[in-house]
Amino acid sequence: MSDILLRAIARDAGIQISAAVTTGLVERARQIHNTTPVATAALGRTLTATAIMGSQLKVDDGSVTVQVKGNGPLGAIVCVGDADGFVRGYLQNPSADLPLRPDGKLAVGAGVGRGYLMVIKDIGLKDPVTGTVALVNGEIAEDLTRYFAESEQVPSACALGVLVDTDCTVKCAGGWLVQLMPGVKDTDIDRLEANLAKLEPMTTMLEKGMTLEQIVQAVLDGFTVDFLQTDEIGYRCACSREKVERALISMGRDELSKMAQEQETSEVTCQFCDKIYTFTRAELEQLLAHAEK
Repeated sequence: MSDILLRAIARDAGIQISAAVTTGLVERARQIHNTTPVATAALGRTLTATAIMGSQLKVDDGSVTVQVKGNGPLGAIVCVGDADGFVRGYLQNPSADLPLRPDGKLAVGAGVGRGYLMVIKDIGLKDPVTGTVALVNGEIAEDLTRYFAESEQVPSACALGVLVDTDCTVKCAGGWLVQLMPGVKDTDIDRLEANLAKLEPMTTMLEKGMTLEQIVQAVLDGFTVDFLQTDEIGYRCACSREKVERALISMGRDELSKMAQEQETSEVTCQFCDKIYTFTRAELEQLLAHAEK
């Protein structure tokens, strides 16, 4: 099944929800970066959240960047999402590994550590819109809940999950984000909170074979749900040789000249997809003409 993202609202209740199945794109990220199980879970949760947040952008050519920078062994996590829900991402130390928690779950929080979460939205304004919050526990979902409450003043609840199989592949992945709109009634909030208290983890529901529609119905049990839109999403890198050339030029003449002198050919690897771009000394010297001192 393709990765999909579903948006819905609770009719007359002031509640909106986005839910996504991201098994394929998280597995693609695992293959690209050769991640350990705990790194797969951390990156996969962040990619899932970024896909949901990207799909909420109001401009077609907009993008959202989610950066999780903790002091744990996984290092920084960076994910970028486009307005159509397609994403790309990487983490600093994909080979970092940790023992399971006492409850048998992957130690994502310990892998991320303490630090902060930053969201950068490019929505066509002169400058990007940026918000930063301290990490709650490094488990990603709770950290994003804090971000929405503190930075965007939108009461939210979030669930993100990645189930890694015994062969280290991704068995299932997904998540949901539910948000309260202005004017929501206290009785509706109470009903929603009661639903969330009894809700199973996202990966448990996916492993049972529940569809996104069924998962949304479980989150919004007792409400009349209007399903608005379903879109296919996935992992997509936007790198190109032209973009790499611009990045090299932006290094400045001194750095670029040093790079050209050190060896006959130089390789530049895309952090998001690990594609390698090769430049000869002559090609780097041509780029020097466009670089600033």
